[in-house]
Amino acid sequence: MTDKKYFVHESSYVDDGAVIGENTKIWHFCHIMKNTTIGRDCSLGQNVVAGPNVRIGNNVKVQNNVSIYDGVEIEDDVFCGPSMVFTNVINPRSHIARKSEFRKTVLKQGASVGANATVVCGHTLGRYCFIGAGSVVTKDVPDFALLVGNPARITGWVCQCGVKLLSGAKLEAHLKPVCQACGTKYQICDGKLDFAG
Repeated sequence: MTDKKYFVHESSYVDDGAVIGENTKIWHFCHIMKNTTIGRDCSLGQNVVAGPNVRIGNNVKVQNNVSIYDGVEIEDDVFCGPSMVFTNVINPRSHIARKSEFRKTVLKQGASVGANATVVCGHTLGRYCFIGAGSVVTKDVPDFALLVGNPARITGWVCQCGVKLLSGAKLEAHLKPVCQACGTKYQICDGKLDFAG
């Protein structure tokens, strides 16, 4: 159909029941399964599988070779790096069906997950957090946290623009970080980093 307001490469498949927003681009060899919703202005690179029953927000960038399984929810402005991995069952076995045990994984607004990182199911990645390439996420991630390693650990804190604000895992209440790149101001309340009010 020529009236579609999104682009799907001819080598890709979009199942009946999938909803795709305006200006979204779905590139080579992708499969969008039923009951999956993708927002506007998204880009799905080569060999992406999404669904079934997946929700992807607006302005999400999914790089090549990413599978987004049932149980994953992605909010607006999220970046999923090349070949990063989601899981949806904590103890998979080939000979045991565990579809009723899928665990929900949520990527909050602005989160970035680096290339070849793994996000173990059942966790929430906070707003604007940054997961380094190759890291393995095994627990919830706070807003603006920078994590690296296996298992991934907090090594610092980043601005909403992606530039590092602070080093170390501990946030000290007296600090009032300001991003040297974009000027965004932050505050620390109850042990959490947030935009300055």
